[in-house]
Amino acid sequence: MPALAVAACGPSGKLASAPNPVRVTTVPATNPAAPPTTGFRAARVMNLPGLEGVIGADTAGLQRQFGKPRLDVWEADARKLQFSGDACVLDIYLYPPSPGAAPRATYVDSRRASDGQDVDRAACVRALRKAD
Repeated sequence: MPALAVAACGPSGKLASAPNPVRVTTVPATNPAAPPTTGFRAARVMNLPGLEGVIGADTAGLQRQFGKPRLDVWEADARKLQFSGDACVLDIYLYPPSPGAAPRATYVDSRRASDGQDVDRAACVRALRKAD
């Protein structure tokens, strides 16, 4: 116990006073209740011009278009494939359309590799697509 007494002393050897207590107030939630975390919930599917052939594709279809992914990350039943080149970095998110189904691309994000700034998704897809 002497160590506790020493630890409580300030530089002068006197007991250091405790800082003023912080009062925490709670704010009632203004957002609606979150959806239940159980059960299947279908992902929203992105629908933008220039992403045809990407959105809705499975992993094999994406690899045929872009080659081997730089990253392949699984989180539960969701998957992220990342493809990159000189022009940009393309992240494609795949979610199963129904329980137990193979994941399909539902969302695409793109950025410049040099500074992380957003770039046009369709332009990035065109730049990274393998020549047929």
